[in-house]
Amino acid sequence: MAKRKKASVKEQFSALKNLPAFLKLVWDTSKPLTIANFLLRIIKSAFPLMILWVGKEIIDEVIRLIQVGEGGDQTFLWTMVGIEFGLAVMSDVMNRWIMLIDSLLGDLFSNKTSEELIRHAAALDLYQFEDPAFYDKLERARRQTTGRTVLLTQLLTQVQDIITILFLAVGIITFSPWLILILVVAIIPSFINEIYFNQKTYSLTKNWTPERRELDYLRYIGASDQTAKEIKIFSLDNFLAERFREIADKYFLVNKRLAIKRASLGSLFSALGSLSYYVAYVYIILQTVSALITVGTLTFLAGSFNRMRTMLQGIMNRFAKIAEGALYLQDLFDFLALRPAIVSPENSVPVPKKIQEGFTFDNVSFKYLNSEKWAIRNLSFHLNAGERFALVGENGAGKTTLVKLLARLYEPTEGRILLDGVDLREYDVRELRKTVGIIFQDYVRFQMKASENIAVGQINALNDEGRIKESAEKSLADTVIKDLPAMYNQILGKRFESGVELSGGQWQKIALARAYMREAQLLILDEPTSALDARAEHEVFVRFSELIEGKTAVLISHRFSTVRMADRILFLEHGRLLESGSHEELLAKDGKYAELFRLQAKGYV
Repeated sequence: MAKRKKASVKEQFSALKNLPAFLKLVWDTSKPLTIANFLLRIIKSAFPLMILWVGKEIIDEVIRLIQVGEGGDQTFLWTMVGIEFGLAVMSDVMNRWIMLIDSLLGDLFSNKTSEELIRHAAALDLYQFEDPAFYDKLERARRQTTGRTVLLTQLLTQVQDIITILFLAVGIITFSPWLILILVVAIIPSFINEIYFNQKTYSLTKNWTPERRELDYLRYIGASDQTAKEIKIFSLDNFLAERFREIADKYFLVNKRLAIKRASLGSLFSALGSLSYYVAYVYIILQTVSALITVGTLTFLAGSFNRMRTMLQGIMNRFAKIAEGALYLQDLFDFLALRPAIVSPENSVPVPKKIQEGFTFDNVSFKYLNSEKWAIRNLSFHLNAGERFALVGENGAGKTTLVKLLARLYEPTEGRILLDGVDLREYDVRELRKTVGIIFQDYVRFQMKASENIAVGQINALNDEGRIKESAEKSLADTVIKDLPAMYNQILGKRFESGVELSGGQWQKIALARAYMREAQLLILDEPTSALDARAEHEVFVRFSELIEGKTAVLISHRFSTVRMADRILFLEHGRLLESGSHEELLAKDGKYAELFRLQAKGYV
């Protein structure tokens, strides 16, 4: 196992610089709720001192009335009791409103940051999602969208308690400044202890991110409709459960050791805090016995000191937690600070409204992140506008990589790709991708309505019912949808209540409808019909070929009987162009294409 990196105390304090940016996010979430929360807390912070002071007056007045005997005027006493009752009711009401606003603001903040995370993740490059280190950052950032609402409450409570302590300190200093000194000396060791263990906890959480991500993955595949068949057939339950237990136990033991140390030292310093309180308490009692202060003042000082001790302890501990929270917050900001490498130039060239010449691969090479192997190597060819183009080759030949480069989901490592003679890097990325429609072999089965599953091909047409139905008819998805209980409003998949699962072939027809939704000049089908039999796939491609008249199309399929309808076929091997030509031309060459075509043809005899 790799050596775990520890977060230093310096890093914790340095992380506090994230708080202004965090507060700005909170402010941007809801200005009215933020202002209301802050004002209520400022007002509430004065209540502890007022209640203690009124309590002191009540006790002193009771003692005075006892000494005076019957007939003493009790007006002041009952006035103070009424005031204390009013303060108690107001304090409770304000607490409830503060909690309500905290909850509402926290929910809104969580929603806003989650939305921002979704949008930002979508803006990043595809290669970043193929990096495990990126996934660790994404996982930590995702956790912060919900966990940081606690930080918000902690931060606001911290401000409130600091103001309350200032009020109480004024009252105590008026009688005895020494009490404040005793208090501060007793709290410092506990504060240092919390800072130390918060740093340890953060280091543990961060360094074990890959393992915790694996635990989440094991939880998912261990109880999922996507994996249930394989788990039952291959009896994987014990294997998965044991693997989960092994990793979970390791994490538990490390966390347990840290928690025991924290609890042990925390108990020691807590006892020190209690000792400081009783030292101060004895001092106050001696002052009262010596008639230097009244019994009411005794209760006021004892109450104020105890309240200050508890609150100061809370502030110190909370400060450590806020520093810890700021460290975790750094994970969110680090993720949001990630920038894509594939971006639009400042003065981008307008994408052609109608492609005239087509796409040109000019000595293009590409290798994946952290890989020494070339996925595409020295590839040069021209894809004419309006041409039906097929890519064939064995697994790993580079077909899918090629179409991802074509859609500028990847950037060539070497060489360049041109559209109508202009480098793709000169165009606006979003506009360029709008001209390209791809249905991949690993298309997503969205657990949404049938209409929404189709509309994702052109999501701004989500409410265009006619267009959705027309696309379904073109892909033959309408033959699937007409048998669904709620037809186009039917939820697909079994994740949600009333959802209906489809067969692989039915899902593929739904996915193909997305291609027809797309207002694209270049349409790419990357083996999206692999679940269909040879005849059905052939029919789909024939239909596709007829319906995209005038558009450029790229077809990828392992079935050579299907791609023979293409105007031109490129045969790739190990990322290089091996053969090129029409079906008839390639057969005449009697090369690798012809060899594999004949092998497949034998299977249908």
